Amino acid sequence: MLRVLAVVIAYLIGGINSAYLISKYIKKIDVRNYGSGNAGATNVMRILGVKAAVFVFLLDVLKGIIAVSIGRYLCGETGALLSGIAVVCGHNWPIFLNFKGGKGIATSLGVILIINPLFGIYSLIAAILVIAITKYVSLGSILGSLFFLLLNLIYWKSFSTFLFALIMMLLAVFQHRSNIKRLFSGTELKLGQKTRVK
Repeated sequence: MLRVLAVVIAYLIGGINSAYLISKYIKKIDVRNYGSGNAGATNVMRILGVKAAVFVFLLDVLKGIIAVSIGRYLCGETGALLSGIAVVCGHNWPIFLNFKGGKGIATSLGVILIINPLFGIYSLIAAILVIAITKYVSLGSILGSLFFLLLNLIYWKSFSTFLFALIMMLLAVFQHRSNIKRLFSGTELKLGQKTRVK
């Protein structure tokens, strides 16, 4: 019962979408109607600028940290893993926004920083390096999640932690499926390219 409670709480926390709320507050717009249509930090940066995007990013990371911490408090490591997946699902498919949210990368970062801080830091560094070299945030996000999975495979702890990493990677890839198509077609926007809002 506590596991169910932890999952529900985590999902609802994930559903509080900072990109949507901040874009509504600053510009009175729905960020999902502009740019990539994604309610996340990268799209906010293209529309509202770096400061707003950093704020969104930090809030999304915080969601992951809070949800996993609650899950761990309620029912240990299993609760933490389940809550980590649930909060990302809540961010991606929020009940409050007709199940149209973000891509879950910042929230995933908050999750894995609590689940395995060292692997989280390594994965973040890998993602930053890819973004710095290619200027593609989507590619860095995908490869960062893949790197987290590989770390869990190489430094095996348990099947449950590996399964958790696999699910997190699959969620990231699934949410970036349109980005992957654009990467192959050469139409993906690079870091720093903006979308104008009237």
